Amino acid sequence: MDLTNKIDFAVVFRVKNANPNGDPLNGNRPRTTYEGLGELSDVCLKRKMRDRLMEMGKTIFVQSDDNRKDEHRNLRSRAESVLSQKDPVTVQKQKACKEWFDVRAFGQVFPFKAASRKNKKTEDQTGDDKGVSIGIRGPVSIHPAFSLERVEIISSQITKCTSLEGDGINRTPDQMGMKHRVDRGIYRFDGSINPQLAKVTGFSEEDAEAIKQVLPRLFENDASSARPEGSMEVLKVIWWKHNCPNGQVSSAKAHRSLKVSAKDDMIVDISFDEIKGLTPEVINGY
Repeated sequence: MDLTNKIDFAVVFRVKNANPNGDPLNGNRPRTTYEGLGELSDVCLKRKMRDRLMEMGKTIFVQSDDNRKDEHRNLRSRAESVLSQKDPVTVQKQKACKEWFDVRAFGQVFPFKAASRKNKKTEDQTGDDKGVSIGIRGPVSIHPAFSLERVEIISSQITKCTSLEGDGINRTPDQMGMKHRVDRGIYRFDGSINPQLAKVTGFSEEDAEAIKQVLPRLFENDASSARPEGSMEVLKVIWWKHNCPNGQVSSAKAHRSLKVSAKDDMIVDISFDEIKGLTPEVINGY
């Protein structure tokens, strides 16, 4: 069934003694804003959504190595198994959206190299084929997540490797490392599903329901040394389903109507500004 009505959503989750999203350009310390608020990138959140969708049996294009479900070890191989550069662009878009859930949900860019050879003197492409990039805009948009308050980052020195040589007591600098974690924090991110773009990619009501089902389970089967099991937990998912394609109000106003406050014991209170004709559905995390 086609998606006919706009959907907005928000997710409130808790972090305790974990590194929710390390910054590789900053020693893998947890991401923070200049104001000291904790941050998770939208790419990180989509990765977790893709993993949960794969567990539901959905076919995903951007798979991680740890959760790969097919024989393709890179995106190019996976794309070429379905798409042919000989087909018109519109046909390739239709094939990609039909095959992969995350393509019709989040969108994707498929860059194809030119098939013709280069002129050695000018290094310019010869012939009409100069390569093409196929861009698909997805209807599901995700904001980065930010903590409600400043977070405290704890750093600990650790032994990052062991050596087969030496006395086993004295450690060299290359054997030592740092591990970082957020002490505690309540985070929130918002998202939206656009029915106009859903019509283009074939994103359906059933697909929207799948997104709704994975959000409360976002951090299941996501444990690592940086994120021990139970250190990250979805508390609330708020789901606004409008009664028309454009929505009764803008996404900004729907998201702004949600008020979240954190208590000392890491429990949240939520409330809403009333929006006529738009009642939010509140789903508890698992």
